[in-house]
Amino acid sequence: MDEMAILPEFSGKAIHDGLKSYARYECDHFLCNAHHLRELRFILEQYDQGWAYQLSLLLVTILYQVQAAKTDGQIALPDDQLQAFEARYAEILDQGFAANPMPTPPPDAPKKRGRPKRSPPRNLLERLKSQQASVLGFMHDFEVPFDNNQAERDLRMMKLKQKISGCFRSVDGTRMFCRIRGYLSTLRKLDQNILDALIGLFSGNPIPLIPQAE
Repeated sequence: MDEMAILPEFSGKAIHDGLKSYARYECDHFLCNAHHLRELRFILEQYDQGWAYQLSLLLVTILYQVQAAKTDGQIALPDDQLQAFEARYAEILDQGFAANPMPTPPPDAPKKRGRPKRSPPRNLLERLKSQQASVLGFMHDFEVPFDNNQAERDLRMMKLKQKISGCFRSVDGTRMFCRIRGYLSTLRKLDQNILDALIGLFSGNPIPLIPQAE
């Protein structure tokens, strides 16, 4: 992560899956809610806990309200709506904690060192509670996306390359692949026609990827 030379100098808003290694970088951290939706679906299907469905529904409802507000030209949700969403979030977590109490060892059981073992639902609940500001950041700040799926889509071709060929044959080949994929990905983000852009590139008239100062 240091050698990529992005996170060490990054001072914006990072949306990620909560890997602890990210925490040491000095930027604003937010958690990806696409990951949360997948975890909540797992809890619902494997543990049959209704609170997981309710929280999934709440997150998607908040996302819909944020998108509608952006479409209407608003820059923030009303305070009363934010308070209502936060109250509902806390209520659902309380239901989850009630359904997943900490295990109580028998009185004569020997004491074990370290953190007591928690179930997957309990672990998720504790993270959702302690990281609430990072989970709900997208509803307080419209510049914070709901998830980091765009970043994962940008990396998907790299993973496919690894799966198909097993590995890259050289460091130079890896750099070339990343440079080409990065160029194509940036063109798409700029809504440029890929074929026209490549023709222009090989004709000596590349499309500038960085806006030129007037």
